[in-house]
Amino acid sequence: MNLRCIYCQTPFTLARAEMLSAIVTMNERHQSHYDAHCPRCRRANSISRQRMELFFPNWQDAAKQLASAPPPALKEEVPASVLTKTEPLSKVKKVAVKKTTAKTPSKEKKPAEAKTPADKKNAVKKPTTTVSESKTKKK
Repeated sequence: MNLRCIYCQTPFTLARAEMLSAIVTMNERHQSHYDAHCPRCRRANSISRQRMELFFPNWQDAAKQLASAPPPALKEEVPASVLTKTEPLSKVKKVAVKKTTAKTPSKEKKPAEAKTPADKKNAVKKPTTTVSESKTKKK
């Protein structure tokens, strides 16, 4: 079912499965409208029951088939031991896990090399002039 949000004018659709579940719940609760939420603005758009039944004419047959159908089975059978809660790691294993993560090499930045006293002596000193000296030189 194609719809357009009455607030933001965004077009969106309702799937047949969603329509069927909406009609069934409206029938059980004796409701006359369904609130379809806009995917963009998340506001509820009211859809009348008559309109939904118009777009899904044989909804009663589809609801009976859905109720009588077996639940969908998993493709692969999962052992019950996997589904149960696993044991927490022992302290020895936790330490081993921490050590292995600590051993991973990381990129460390080398600190800037500090100048040695010999480098400071060899550096050329710039002449410093004060404000008063510069004024006297210009004149």
